[in-house]
Amino acid sequence: MANENRWIERMTAPGDPVRRAQLRRIGTATRRIIDSVVDSKAPTDVLAVIAQQIEAVADSIGSFPSGRDYEGFAEAANAGGNGGFLDFSPISGASNPLAPPVELSLEHDGNGAAVVVGNVTFASAYEGPPGHVHGGYLAAAFDEVLGLAQGVSGAPGMTARLTVNYRKPTPWGMPLRFEGRIERREGRKVFTTGTCYAGDLLTAEAEALFISVDFTRLAELAADRQRRTETR
Repeated sequence: MANENRWIERMTAPGDPVRRAQLRRIGTATRRIIDSVVDSKAPTDVLAVIAQQIEAVADSIGSFPSGRDYEGFAEAANAGGNGGFLDFSPISGASNPLAPPVELSLEHDGNGAAVVVGNVTFASAYEGPPGHVHGGYLAAAFDEVLGLAQGVSGAPGMTARLTVNYRKPTPWGMPLRFEGRIERREGRKVFTTGTCYAGDLLTAEAEALFISVDFTRLAELAADRQRRTETR
C-alpha cells in the first residue's frame, strides 16, 4: 500500500521541494484568510486595514510573470500515469487556495480491490445549508475521488456523467471520508461508484461514467491554455 500511495504522491508538484513547500504555505494561509473572511466580525475600520494589506500582497505576487511551470493536468480524472500534478487541483491541491483540500490515498477492500479514499474537513467557506457543506462542493469532491479511482484502470479519461444522491445533510467542520472504486469497464467506458461518510453516517452516494481519451487531445487543450495565458 505504501508503494501505491507513493504513486499518488508522484502526482504532486515536481521540482524544487523548497519552492513546493512555500507554495503550500501560501495555499494554507490563503485558505485561512478565506475562511476567516466568511465568518469575521471584525470592526469595519479593521476590515479596511486588512483589505489594504491583502491588496498589497495581491499586487506583489501579481507583479511577477504567470504561467504553469509543470507538465500535465491538475485533475485526478486524467492525472494518473500521465504526469498530472495534483498539487494544483482545485479540489485536492495543497498549493491551490480554492481546494479544501481533499487528501487522497489508495487502499484495498476485503476482496483486494483498489479503493481511492479522500479525507477532508470542509470549513465554513464551503457552507450551503446552515451548518452543512454546499452540495456542489460534495459533487466536486466525488468527481476528484472517482476520477482518481478510474485512473487506476490504466486508461484514464474524462468525466462523461456524474450523479450524486444526497442522503443526509453533510456537516462542515467534521472529518469526512469519501471512497471511490471501479465497478466495471466496457471498452472506453469506465463505471465508478462512491460514498461519503461523516463518522458512521452515510451522507451521499455517487455514480460516474468516465470515457478514456486520447491524451493528444488533452495536450491540445493544454497548448490552447498556454496560448490564452500568453495573450492575457
